[in-house]
Amino acid sequence: MSVLRGKSTIITGASRGIGAAAARHFADNGARVVLAARSGDEVKALAQEIHKAGGTAIAVACDVSNQGQVQELVDRSVDEFGRLDILINNAGLIEPIARLADSDPVEWSRVADINYKGVYYGLRFAIPAMLSTGGGVIINVSSGAAVSALEGWSHYCSSKAAVLMLTACAHKEYAEQGIRTVGISPGTVDTQMQVSIRDSGINPVSQLSPDAHIPAEWVAKALEYLCSDDAAEYAGTDFSLKTPEGRKRAGLPPLS
Repeated sequence: MSVLRGKSTIITGASRGIGAAAARHFADNGARVVLAARSGDEVKALAQEIHKAGGTAIAVACDVSNQGQVQELVDRSVDEFGRLDILINNAGLIEPIARLADSDPVEWSRVADINYKGVYYGLRFAIPAMLSTGGGVIINVSSGAAVSALEGWSHYCSSKAAVLMLTACAHKEYAEQGIRTVGISPGTVDTQMQVSIRDSGINPVSQLSPDAHIPAEWVAKALEYLCSDDAAEYAGTDFSLKTPEGRKRAGLPPLS
């Protein structure tokens, strides 16, 4: 039986990419999924798709940079399914890519608000809900950019570094109360984000061949693994899919 069966799960940024792949994978494996994204129409369509396939899903329009909307998201999930077992903090932006002196302060701050404060808000409101029922799993989608400076990505690198520290802090504060907090660093993934990176022409990542990126479905499978007790040792850290061990542990093909 899947570790996900019956688990009430919030997935932010669920309208496309990793979030949409995770929504389908988790629902296919018995989770009751709450799909959150700024685009309410897109997650409604995905929820309907999941229902037609026999899964359980609801859609909630939510901008994770808005504290009130994130609180309402968690409250709606608990009201709908009676509890919250898993939170996947996936929502994130990298656009617009620009060197510091060329960056737009408003757009730079918007990325920081979503990538960093959005994760904080998820932690802030999910943790009390999970504590009330004995614990849960929180997975923060991270990046190798959390520990590696990349030209044009100051907003993305610094926000992902902040998320890495939020993961460590949440683990230190709540692990003994039954909440496992872990990050996942998937490497480059074949999503719309890679199109924006390639179009920017800035830094070596933009020069990667499209076939260098892994499918979002592989990340979804790794997220399921991180919800299992087999992954408990990675709590408080970023679990990487760019290592042979990480690929093997997640049941993915080896590095080529």
